Amino acid sequence: MADEQIIDRILGALESAPGLRPAAPLIGDKESWPWDTRKYAVDLGAEVIEIRLVSAALPLPPLLKRAGEAIRAVLTGTRWEPAELRLVVTELDTAAVAGEGADQLGAGA
Repeated sequence: MADEQIIDRILGALESAPGLRPAAPLIGDKESWPWDTRKYAVDLGAEVIEIRLVSAALPLPPLLKRAGEAIRAVLTGTRWEPAELRLVVTELDTAAVAGEGADQLGAGA
């Protein structure tokens, strides 16, 4: 499987983890770019896969656990299966700080 394909699958797995999204770089109007800027949030390495995230909800541990499980499922059977998975929350969305994200996910999720 090619790098681009596994990155697409990782991004798809993140969509199944509400409250987290890829931390795309600030590059102006993303709509005008001919590619998916969310891919810049994923660094693939043979030993480490790092994914930078924005959290729209709290608490973080259950969100990260769900995202990690979803991503691990995508990596199963690929050359990246044994790699360390590093999920890095680079930002908290104002919804998380205001407590709005907890309402979406269920308190204590």
